[in-house]
Amino acid sequence: MSRSIRLGALASGGGSNVQSIIDQIESRRLDAQIAILLSDNRGAGVLKRAERHGIPREVIEPSAFETRAAHDQAMMDALRRHDVELVILAGYMRIISPEFVQAFPNRIMNIHPALLPAFPGVHVQQKAAAYGVRFSGCTVHFVDEGMDTGPIILQAVVPVLPGDTGETLGARILKQEHRIYPEAIRLYSEGRVRVVGRHVVISDHRIEGDQVLINPPLGETEAS
Repeated sequence: MSRSIRLGALASGGGSNVQSIIDQIESRRLDAQIAILLSDNRGAGVLKRAERHGIPREVIEPSAFETRAAHDQAMMDALRRHDVELVILAGYMRIISPEFVQAFPNRIMNIHPALLPAFPGVHVQQKAAAYGVRFSGCTVHFVDEGMDTGPIILQAVVPVLPGDTGETLGARILKQEHRIYPEAIRLYSEGRVRVVGRHVVISDHRIEGDQVLINPPLGETEAS
């Protein structure tokens, strides 16, 4: 049974993933409400998106605080004032502190444009294309105290094409980010997500065990 949950979104940039969540909420495919959007960047495009949709927003700039801990405390205080249950990081370009993680245990989600645990950190689409992997993709995971190391909720796989750059690969990955992030939130809202050690168990979830992806396909020769 789904239930409406109050989300707190943290973003530093344009906010296309925030927009995908807004779209799912407004189309009634996701029973949730963005109770507050927080940004560390006064010039972030995501603030205008929030304004257009009547979402409360607040800028909490790190430069206004003497320490990282003080900044994070201000973020946590804002989330609590708005009774946020689930925190969603959507292009938030700061590493949150262990204290922040501990304040919302298994209640902070992040979207990462790679198939974790491969390529954590930043500029990962470029790294994947340069490395020569055959598949890349994106990952929704719970945030723990490490760098992109939390339990994985959902992943989408994207083939890497001949001649791909970080930009072309990243554009295809972004389309999948917009699909799986709202879905992960929906699963959470339905009470179907449970963390057991490093594993996220999703109830009523079935997948055929022999499904595979091969790139390039068997019997075909990759163009040189």
